[in-house]
Amino acid sequence: MINNTVTSLDRLMNDGRPDQLPEMLDAVKRTVLELLAGMPRPVQRLQLSAGPISVELDWPEPDVQVSAHPVVAGEARPEPRAQVDDEQLDHIHATTVGIFYRAPEPGARPFVVEGDVVAPGQTLGLIEAMKLMIPVEADRRCRIVEFLAPNGTPVEYGDPLFAVVPVDEE
Repeated sequence: MINNTVTSLDRLMNDGRPDQLPEMLDAVKRTVLELLAGMPRPVQRLQLSAGPISVELDWPEPDVQVSAHPVVAGEARPEPRAQVDDEQLDHIHATTVGIFYRAPEPGARPFVVEGDVVAPGQTLGLIEAMKLMIPVEADRRCRIVEFLAPNGTPVEYGDPLFAVVPVDEE
């Protein structure tokens, strides 16, 4: 599928130069990931242009400050699934086809852990699709009950990634 996209973009560019588009796309991807990883806090907007390629990303500012629930060494996190009324249980689904990741890069802390309360717009994971990292965001204030897709596994559009329960505004 990527080769079809690259061919289509090459045809649109029709500049007669040797094919450099795959390298340019890879360089743009690396640059975006490096920029995001180096930020002291989440960004709201990113715009990057490299030759004929332009990437623009917007993230809404969450309405509430949410922090992860720290786990003290030796203290076990409660099993959230056992405390959930199945009538309240809902899901956050994959918005595209790709590979699901719980953390921004290998070895990094995951975006969220089971039991965390998240705000609308907060990044919960990433889906890699066509060499792009697409954020999976919370669409409401909720508590993460369970991860339904293992880290690094292929997902389809609409697959449930997280089991969640609503959390009332405080």
